[in-house]
Amino acid sequence: MTGPPTIARRILEFNKRLAGTALELPPGFTVINPFSGQQKDRVREVTTAFYRKYYDDDKSRRLVLGSSPARRGTAVTGVPFEDARLLESETGVDVGGYAVSRPSAGFLHDVISRYGGRNEFYADFVMSFVCPLGLTRRNSKGRDVNCNYYESKKLLTALDSFLMESLAQQLAFGIDTSVCYCIGSGENFKYLSKINEGRGYFQKIVPLEHPRFITQYNRDRSEEFAKKYLSALRMQGD
Repeated sequence: MTGPPTIARRILEFNKRLAGTALELPPGFTVINPFSGQQKDRVREVTTAFYRKYYDDDKSRRLVLGSSPARRGTAVTGVPFEDARLLESETGVDVGGYAVSRPSAGFLHDVISRYGGRNEFYADFVMSFVCPLGLTRRNSKGRDVNCNYYESKKLLTALDSFLMESLAQQLAFGIDTSVCYCIGSGENFKYLSKINEGRGYFQKIVPLEHPRFITQYNRDRSEEFAKKYLSALRMQGD
Protein backbone atom coordinates (compact mmCIF):
# COMPACT_ATOMS: atom_id res chain seq x y z
CA MET A 1 0.00 0.00 0.00
CA THR A 2 1.48 3.33 -1.07
CA GLY A 3 0.73 6.92 -0.13
CA PRO A 4 1.10 9.10 2.99
CA PRO A 5 0.89 7.46 6.46
CA THR A 6 -2.72 8.44 7.12
CA ILE A 7 -4.85 6.87 9.84
CA ALA A 8 -6.78 5.10 7.08
CA ARG A 9 -3.63 3.55 5.71
CA ARG A 10 -2.50 2.38 9.16
CA ILE A 11 -5.85 0.79 9.94
CA LEU A 12 -6.07 -0.95 6.57
CA GLU A 13 -2.54 -2.30 7.00
CA PHE A 14 -3.56 -3.58 10.44
CA ASN A 15 -6.55 -5.34 8.84
CA LYS A 16 -4.22 -6.84 6.27
CA ARG A 17 -2.09 -8.28 9.05
CA LEU A 18 -5.23 -9.65 10.69
CA ALA A 19 -6.05 -11.43 7.41
CA GLY A 20 -2.87 -13.45 7.82
CA THR A 21 -3.44 -14.24 11.49
CA ALA A 22 -3.86 -17.87 12.52
CA LEU A 23 -4.86 -18.60 16.11
CA GLU A 24 -4.89 -21.96 17.88
CA LEU A 25 -7.85 -22.03 20.23
CA PRO A 26 -9.08 -24.63 22.73
CA PRO A 27 -11.61 -27.21 21.48
CA GLY A 28 -15.09 -25.79 21.03
CA PHE A 29 -13.93 -22.28 20.11
CA THR A 30 -13.61 -20.80 16.62
CA VAL A 31 -12.22 -17.60 15.14
CA ILE A 32 -14.26 -15.53 12.69
CA ASN A 33 -11.92 -13.53 10.50
CA PRO A 34 -13.78 -11.28 8.03
CA PHE A 35 -10.48 -10.27 6.41
CA SER A 36 -9.68 -13.81 5.26
CA GLY A 37 -13.15 -15.39 5.06
CA GLN A 38 -15.32 -16.15 2.05
CA GLN A 39 -16.33 -12.49 1.69
CA LYS A 40 -12.82 -11.10 2.17
CA ASP A 41 -12.80 -9.26 -1.16
CA ARG A 42 -16.11 -7.57 -0.38
CA VAL A 43 -14.95 -6.75 3.15
CA ARG A 44 -11.78 -5.20 1.76
CA GLU A 45 -13.83 -3.01 -0.58
CA VAL A 46 -16.13 -1.87 2.24
CA THR A 47 -13.39 -1.19 4.78
CA THR A 48 -11.20 0.61 2.23
CA ALA A 49 -14.07 2.89 1.22
CA PHE A 50 -15.07 3.53 4.83
CA TYR A 51 -11.63 4.35 6.22
CA ARG A 52 -10.60 6.46 3.26
CA LYS A 53 -13.84 8.41 3.66
CA TYR A 54 -13.39 9.21 7.36
CA TYR A 55 -9.70 8.73 8.17
CA ASP A 56 -7.77 10.13 5.22
CA ASP A 57 -5.61 12.33 7.47
CA ASP A 58 -3.06 12.09 10.27
CA LYS A 59 -5.12 13.67 13.07
CA SER A 60 -4.79 12.02 16.48
CA ARG A 61 -7.96 10.34 17.75
CA ARG A 62 -9.20 8.72 20.95
CA LEU A 63 -9.81 4.97 21.03
CA VAL A 64 -13.16 3.31 21.78
CA LEU A 65 -12.71 -0.40 22.53
CA GLY A 66 -15.33 -3.12 22.63
CA SER A 67 -14.51 -6.71 23.53
CA SER A 68 -14.68 -8.56 20.20
CA PRO A 69 -16.74 -8.41 16.97
CA ALA A 70 -20.19 -9.99 16.90
CA ARG A 71 -20.43 -12.84 14.41
CA ARG A 72 -23.35 -11.17 12.62
CA GLY A 73 -22.09 -7.60 13.01
CA THR A 74 -18.50 -6.46 12.58
CA ALA A 75 -17.49 -10.01 11.71
CA VAL A 76 -19.62 -9.53 8.58
CA THR A 77 -18.65 -6.01 7.50
CA GLY A 78 -15.17 -5.60 8.99
CA VAL A 79 -16.09 -2.13 10.31
CA PRO A 80 -16.38 -1.97 14.14
CA PHE A 81 -19.91 -1.44 15.47
CA GLU A 82 -21.34 -0.61 12.05
CA ASP A 83 -23.98 -2.94 10.65
CA ALA A 84 -24.56 -3.31 6.94
CA ARG A 85 -27.71 -1.24 6.56
CA LEU A 86 -26.32 1.68 8.54
CA LEU A 87 -23.05 1.56 6.64
CA GLU A 88 -24.89 1.91 3.38
CA SER A 89 -27.48 4.49 4.42
CA GLU A 90 -25.28 6.71 6.57
CA THR A 91 -21.91 6.60 4.83
CA GLY A 92 -22.77 6.09 1.18
CA VAL A 93 -20.54 3.00 1.13
CA ASP A 94 -22.06 0.28 -1.04
CA VAL A 95 -22.50 -2.87 1.06
CA GLY A 96 -24.84 -4.75 -1.25
CA GLY A 97 -25.20 -8.40 -0.34
CA TYR A 98 -25.22 -7.83 3.41
CA ALA A 99 -28.48 -7.70 5.32
CA VAL A 100 -27.52 -7.49 8.98
CA SER A 101 -29.06 -4.93 11.32
CA ARG A 102 -28.14 -4.95 15.00
CA PRO A 103 -29.82 -3.12 17.91
CA SER A 104 -26.37 -2.37 19.36
CA ALA A 105 -25.37 -0.53 16.21
CA GLY A 106 -28.68 1.32 16.32
CA PHE A 107 -27.94 2.68 19.81
CA LEU A 108 -24.48 3.80 18.76
CA HIS A 109 -25.92 5.29 15.57
CA ASP A 110 -28.09 7.50 17.76
CA VAL A 111 -25.14 8.52 19.95
CA ILE A 112 -23.01 9.32 16.90
CA SER A 113 -25.81 11.37 15.36
CA ARG A 114 -26.23 13.37 18.55
CA TYR A 115 -22.49 13.86 18.85
CA GLY A 116 -22.60 15.72 15.54
CA GLY A 117 -22.78 13.01 12.90
CA ARG A 118 -20.29 10.59 11.44
CA ASN A 119 -17.91 13.17 10.02
CA GLU A 120 -17.49 14.84 13.39
CA PHE A 121 -17.49 11.62 15.41
CA TYR A 122 -14.95 9.76 13.30
CA ALA A 123 -12.75 12.86 13.24
CA ASP A 124 -12.38 12.41 17.02
CA PHE A 125 -12.52 8.63 17.56
CA VAL A 126 -11.37 5.26 16.27
CA MET A 127 -13.67 2.39 17.21
CA SER A 128 -12.16 -1.07 17.60
CA PHE A 129 -11.84 -4.07 19.92
CA VAL A 130 -9.54 -5.55 22.53
CA CYS A 131 -9.84 -8.74 20.45
CA PRO A 132 -10.20 -7.54 16.85
CA LEU A 133 -11.34 -10.92 15.49
CA GLY A 134 -14.72 -12.54 16.13
CA LEU A 135 -15.04 -15.59 18.36
CA THR A 136 -17.67 -18.30 18.70
CA ARG A 137 -18.13 -21.22 21.04
CA ARG A 138 -20.12 -24.43 20.61
CA ASN A 139 -23.01 -24.48 23.08
CA SER A 140 -24.72 -27.49 24.68
CA LYS A 141 -27.05 -27.78 21.67
CA GLY A 142 -24.15 -27.98 19.25
CA ARG A 143 -24.68 -24.48 17.89
CA ASP A 144 -22.04 -21.81 17.42
CA VAL A 145 -22.83 -18.68 19.43
CA ASN A 146 -21.04 -15.40 20.09
CA CYS A 147 -18.18 -15.59 22.55
CA ASN A 148 -15.99 -13.02 24.26
CA TYR A 149 -12.26 -13.47 24.78
CA TYR A 150 -12.65 -13.46 28.59
CA GLU A 151 -15.33 -16.19 28.85
CA SER A 152 -12.83 -19.00 29.37
CA LYS A 153 -9.47 -19.02 31.15
CA LYS A 154 -8.11 -21.41 28.55
CA LEU A 155 -9.33 -19.17 25.74
CA LEU A 156 -7.83 -16.07 27.33
CA THR A 157 -4.51 -17.83 27.82
CA ALA A 158 -4.48 -18.87 24.15
CA LEU A 159 -5.28 -15.31 23.05
CA ASP A 160 -3.14 -13.34 25.49
CA SER A 161 -0.15 -12.58 23.25
CA PHE A 162 -2.45 -11.81 20.31
CA LEU A 163 -4.45 -9.34 22.42
CA MET A 164 -1.30 -7.57 23.63
CA GLU A 165 0.18 -7.37 20.14
CA SER A 166 -3.09 -6.17 18.61
CA LEU A 167 -3.53 -3.41 21.17
CA ALA A 168 0.02 -2.17 20.66
CA GLN A 169 -0.52 -2.10 16.89
CA GLN A 170 -3.77 -0.17 17.28
CA LEU A 171 -2.11 2.46 19.46
CA ALA A 172 0.27 3.01 16.54
CA PHE A 173 -2.65 4.25 14.42
CA GLY A 174 -2.08 7.69 15.92
CA ILE A 175 -4.04 7.42 19.15
CA ASP A 176 -4.46 10.05 21.84
CA THR A 177 -3.71 7.92 24.90
CA SER A 178 -4.96 10.43 27.48
CA VAL A 179 -8.21 8.47 27.66
CA CYS A 180 -9.67 5.22 26.30
CA TYR A 181 -13.39 4.44 26.27
CA CYS A 182 -14.20 0.84 27.12
CA ILE A 183 -17.51 -0.49 25.79
CA GLY A 184 -18.48 -3.08 28.37
CA SER A 185 -18.30 -1.97 31.99
CA GLY A 186 -17.87 -5.51 33.33
CA GLU A 187 -15.27 -8.07 32.28
CA ASN A 188 -13.96 -6.09 29.30
CA PHE A 189 -13.26 -3.09 31.52
CA LYS A 190 -11.76 -5.33 34.21
CA TYR A 191 -9.34 -6.97 31.76
CA LEU A 192 -8.37 -3.75 30.01
CA SER A 193 -7.78 -2.02 33.34
CA LYS A 194 -5.61 -4.90 34.55
CA ILE A 195 -3.28 -4.86 31.57
CA ASN A 196 -3.21 -1.07 31.59
CA GLU A 197 -1.93 -1.10 35.16
CA GLY A 198 1.10 -3.06 34.06
CA ARG A 199 1.78 -1.44 30.70
CA GLY A 200 0.45 2.08 31.05
CA TYR A 201 -1.22 2.26 27.66
CA PHE A 202 -3.69 4.95 28.72
CA GLN A 203 -3.78 7.67 31.37
CA LYS A 204 -7.43 6.86 32.04
CA ILE A 205 -10.01 4.27 30.96
CA VAL A 206 -13.69 5.24 31.02
CA PRO A 207 -16.17 2.33 31.20
CA LEU A 208 -19.44 2.53 29.23
CA GLU A 209 -22.28 0.02 29.37
CA HIS A 210 -22.47 -2.24 26.34
CA PRO A 211 -25.23 -1.28 23.87
CA ARG A 212 -26.54 -4.84 23.96
CA PHE A 213 -27.00 -4.59 27.73
CA ILE A 214 -28.87 -1.32 27.16
CA THR A 215 -31.10 -2.36 24.26
CA GLN A 216 -31.96 -5.86 25.52
CA TYR A 217 -32.32 -5.31 29.25
CA ASN A 218 -32.64 -1.57 29.87
CA ARG A 219 -34.42 -0.16 26.84
CA ASP A 220 -36.47 2.16 29.06
CA ARG A 221 -33.20 3.76 30.20
CA SER A 222 -31.75 4.25 26.71
CA GLU A 223 -31.92 8.03 26.98
CA GLU A 224 -30.06 7.97 30.28
CA PHE A 225 -27.28 5.82 28.84
CA ALA A 226 -27.08 7.87 25.64
CA LYS A 227 -26.53 11.01 27.72
CA LYS A 228 -23.84 9.19 29.71
CA TYR A 229 -22.06 8.23 26.48
CA LEU A 230 -22.23 11.77 25.13
CA SER A 231 -21.03 13.33 28.38
CA ALA A 232 -18.04 10.97 28.50
CA LEU A 233 -17.15 11.38 24.82
CA ARG A 234 -17.35 15.15 25.10
CA MET A 235 -15.22 14.93 28.26
CA GLN A 236 -17.76 16.87 30.27
CA GLY A 237 -17.40 16.93 34.03
CA ASP A 238 -13.73 15.94 34.03
